[in-house]
Amino acid sequence: MIEAMYRIQRNSRSEFVPIRQLQYHVRQWGTPSKNAAPWVMVHGWMDVSASFQFVIDAMAQDHWVIAPDWRGFGLTETPHADNYWFADYLADLDFLLDHYVGDQPVHLIGHSMGGHIATLYAGTRPERIAKLVNLEGFGMPNARPAQAASRYAKWMDELKAFERGDLNLKSYDNLESVAQRLIKTNPRLGSDKAHWLAQHWARQDAQGQWHILGHAAHKIINAQLFRLDEVQSIYERITAPTLCVVAQDDSLTQWWKGKYTLDEFKQRIASVPQLSHAVVQDAGHMLHHDQPQKLAEMLEKFIL
Repeated sequence: MIEAMYRIQRNSRSEFVPIRQLQYHVRQWGTPSKNAAPWVMVHGWMDVSASFQFVIDAMAQDHWVIAPDWRGFGLTETPHADNYWFADYLADLDFLLDHYVGDQPVHLIGHSMGGHIATLYAGTRPERIAKLVNLEGFGMPNARPAQAASRYAKWMDELKAFERGDLNLKSYDNLESVAQRLIKTNPRLGSDKAHWLAQHWARQDAQGQWHILGHAAHKIINAQLFRLDEVQSIYERITAPTLCVVAQDDSLTQWWKGKYTLDEFKQRIASVPQLSHAVVQDAGHMLHHDQPQKLAEMLEKFIL
């Protein structure tokens, strides 16, 4: 039985851009314009730029949207590395903006890991951001200096596990299995959307197996500690009006079992000077999949 496939309303176009010795895959919607700031949308961990299709389809107006696949995700080239350094995402975004808009400010929207990257970038390059939207971009729990030694040890242990092949991502026999994997992770995801997204989230090899378009080295922890004082000092430098959007479901508490809570995140993000909050009802962490219409309306109201 062939499952119904989601039918897109607005077509995207893909290109590959040389960024920091990698071929970066960038997806665009709409028509480039010198008179309007583009919307730059950056995805989260183990996700892809196509993930924003449902929100873009739900928008009342056409916008010029630029959405890259982060290094080692989607169709962007995988670097010759056995782990990833968080600062590279900021530099990649900086180079991408140079390529597409020069000094022109942009509206920057990021989900999950991409939301955290976007918020850090907005404080590092405040002059480049017209408006900022953080979609469940929580960052990590605060770390203590006493954790440094064990952190380095765990990082080295995971590097060895990667070398042994112990961290490989699961492969799937067919596209249906990929779609069901997406639905299992997010039960709110409709079957039609899951089957459409699966073909962008995974790729078939010569033997017929489907592999998630994410480098297994992303599973290795960051060697450096997450320092809340550093993060908040960056947040304080943000000059753009900022919208912090969370889902009704508190995924943060579910993940961290009380080690890092939604209240802690709200205290952290309060360091941003021009901050407003919004909640997407009947949605979980993948709120851009769960309620694309509500989110589209929220984004257009804030940005336009």
